[in-house]
Amino acid sequence: MSKTVLLIEDDPDTQMGLKLRLEFSDYEVHIASDGVSAISLARTVKPDLILLDLGLPAGDGYVVMERLKALGGVSTVPIVVLTARVAATNKDRSIEAGASAFLTKPVDNAELVGTIDRLTGRNRMMV
Repeated sequence: MSKTVLLIEDDPDTQMGLKLRLEFSDYEVHIASDGVSAISLARTVKPDLILLDLGLPAGDGYVVMERLKALGGVSTVPIVVLTARVAATNKDRSIEAGASAFLTKPVDNAELVGTIDRLTGRNRMMV
């Protein structure tokens, strides 16, 4: 059974690239382009993991994370922050806000999938 990832990202090219990478790794991917639709989609999809960009319209990633952490049924879902923002100033803040992991763009595919696999409890057989 595949795991479900909610991708919260406003850039269409980045959305498509990440969606293809995750689907290739056998994840079901749902996409939200802003904070408002992210909250709504999280309620209906009930993802196994949330991949969150910090630079979003209609509420930045920190506001979205705060709302997700307060949302019943979603509050314990791991959140991976994936951003182009400077790690030095945003990594600690993201972890303090409830993120389970912090990755910077552009992200290495093995690092991305490995982090998501670890946080969703998925074990891959190495061939």
